[in-house]
Amino acid sequence: MRRYLFPLVIGILGFSILISLGTWQMRRLAWKEAMLAEIQLRIDSPPKALPAAFAPEMKYEPVDFVGRTTGEEILILSGTHDLGGGYQVISGFETADGRRIMIDRGFVPQDDRHAPRPPVDLRIQGNLHWPEEKNSSTPEPNLDEGIWFARDVPAMAKVLDTEPLLVVVSRVGGDTQGVQPIPISISGVPNNHLEYAATWFMLAVIWAGMTVGLIWRIRQRKF
Repeated sequence: MRRYLFPLVIGILGFSILISLGTWQMRRLAWKEAMLAEIQLRIDSPPKALPAAFAPEMKYEPVDFVGRTTGEEILILSGTHDLGGGYQVISGFETADGRRIMIDRGFVPQDDRHAPRPPVDLRIQGNLHWPEEKNSSTPEPNLDEGIWFARDVPAMAKVLDTEPLLVVVSRVGGDTQGVQPIPISISGVPNNHLEYAATWFMLAVIWAGMTVGLIWRIRQRKF
């Protein structure tokens, strides 16, 4: 029995580790699904007026307000599965009570990059957002062309001379000027924990099978 002890211990230890990793991913799956459900509930709640004071924990809260675009905008290099390459239009916006904020109006195809979008009165419904898209590999914006490669709320606010407040538009009352709103959605939030769990559990089964096979081979040896 002594010759079986080492492979058996290694087999049990490896199997236990792999099962624990799969179980941990299942717990992460439950946590992620609960978080996404909470976000969706917040997105779908009735819109309110723009808050006088705002904080990142207000992310995704729906708002409703009126005002006028300033005619100043930033284009974020983007694309959609259905429409292909293009840009997200971030516009300066002055509300009816005189606040200057930013709105993510949505998507325009590449050919409409230079289409005129002068100041226009709009009623906006959308969601507060503080996207975290910029990282160390993100190129610096081309300020001469007004083209950016990620939404960076503080930096965009300085360029457009607004509060560091971004609203992603879901509905527009008025002339959209060819910009197609792309509402906030949880569909793009990655949630791969089930696949990760399945991988760990499959590796555990393979490990167990290899352990059994090794013990069988040891048993077949003649001494």
